[in-house]
Amino acid sequence: MGDTSQDDSRGIDMRAAASRRTLLIGAVATSAVVSIRPALAQTAGSVLNCTIPVPERGKGMFIDASGKLVSPDTPGAFPPSPRDFTGEEVRQALQGRNLPGASREQSQAYLNYIRKLQNGQSGFTCYASLQMPRR
Repeated sequence: MGDTSQDDSRGIDMRAAASRRTLLIGAVATSAVVSIRPALAQTAGSVLNCTIPVPERGKGMFIDASGKLVSPDTPGAFPPSPRDFTGEEVRQALQGRNLPGASREQSQAYLNYIRKLQNGQSGFTCYASLQMPRR
């Protein structure tokens, strides 16, 4: 016959180890939630304060009604914005308001330019973060 006291102690050790692993996983998950929530809150705030230059500085180009960069002598083209727009200003303009200091036509041209931003261009990350759904 076998030694049942040794089998029982192994079973208890295995259950204790499983309990410790469960507690450890719970602790790790809790710390992840605690550290992620403030980061998400900070991200939501920074989205509204990030900036989008229209167009990128140093290009020397104007913007046509469709949002394309064109030479300054293009008829109907708008000069670059004298200042960057914040994420909040762009978000409001996407909902129907004009961008600050811009006419209705300029705002539409600037928004068309912003919608065409691609990864690597100044302001792309800001604009992309405005597109993320909020909870």
